[in-house]
Amino acid sequence: MRFMTLSIQPVQRRQDYDGTSPFPGAGEHAPAGLAVVALTAAIVILPFMALGVAISLAWGQGVALTDLLLAAGFYVVTGLGVTVGFHRLLTHGSFTARPWLRVALAIVGSMSFQGNVIGWVAIHRRHHAFTDRPGDPHSPYRYGTGLRGQLRGLAHAHLGWLFTDDQTPAERYAPDLLADPAMARVTRAFPALCALSLALPFLAGWAITGTVYGGLTAFLWAGLIRIALLQHVTWSVNSLCHVIGNRPFKTRRHDRSTNLWPLAPLSFGESWHNGHHSEPSCARHGLERGQIDPSAGVIRLFERLGWASDVHWPDADRIQRRRADLSSQARASSAD
Repeated sequence: MRFMTLSIQPVQRRQDYDGTSPFPGAGEHAPAGLAVVALTAAIVILPFMALGVAISLAWGQGVALTDLLLAAGFYVVTGLGVTVGFHRLLTHGSFTARPWLRVALAIVGSMSFQGNVIGWVAIHRRHHAFTDRPGDPHSPYRYGTGLRGQLRGLAHAHLGWLFTDDQTPAERYAPDLLADPAMARVTRAFPALCALSLALPFLAGWAITGTVYGGLTAFLWAGLIRIALLQHVTWSVNSLCHVIGNRPFKTRRHDRSTNLWPLAPLSFGESWHNGHHSEPSCARHGLERGQIDPSAGVIRLFERLGWASDVHWPDADRIQRRRADLSSQARASSAD
């Protein structure tokens, strides 16, 4: 997500949005400060440069199994830190975790290079407060619903919003985390945790292979390239999962969140985005039979181990009502 400082600037709600026009003041946000732009650009660009280097090193000899296994391991751990920790636990309170697990999830989520935990939560709560309306920090409908506006909006929702000076006040959207000393400490440790996220693959590769070269290739695949893949999967939920896919459940007005099944395995179930926006506090986003949701499986495991309690699992009757509401709404629209 956003590499940001915590701001106290207010976010104004606009009531005059018609659902198709560009957001009022869509072009008013200035670029972020030079230091923020440079840091964000480096974090976005360097992993792709690393991919080029890694491919050249693997040319003719392939990628070492060690590097692939390390990359998969770090991807799963840091990815679940975001989906289970940052998102379902800390943003939406889908379950209650033991204090040590809450901190552990915040730590590994921070190692994903998607921003500090308090900033991430504040931005995502703001997204839910203003989904696809003025005030949403990364809606693909920011520039309207025409073809040109949609293309520009997708670029904004996926990546462009990171480079704008559109601060989200944590005092408004994440006061509970600001008041939590453990989360405040994890937030302050964010730069160190990012460094650790790169150092651990290098050290593991060096220890396993016994060579510095093995450490360097592990650093490329399980460090930089793993970070890039996870970032773009998360950003795709912001962008693609509001434009492409199906919408079986009713959401709030103007909310165009969709379910995009091909992204479900890599996003650990986050791409069942329409299901999530229909029931934001539900611990399972894949609300229909057969929908892959690894994050929900991990929460179920935590519950069985006694590490998680008060889990908000789907309610079948409520889900059916949300589906029926959408059908009624569609019929009413056709009649009009």
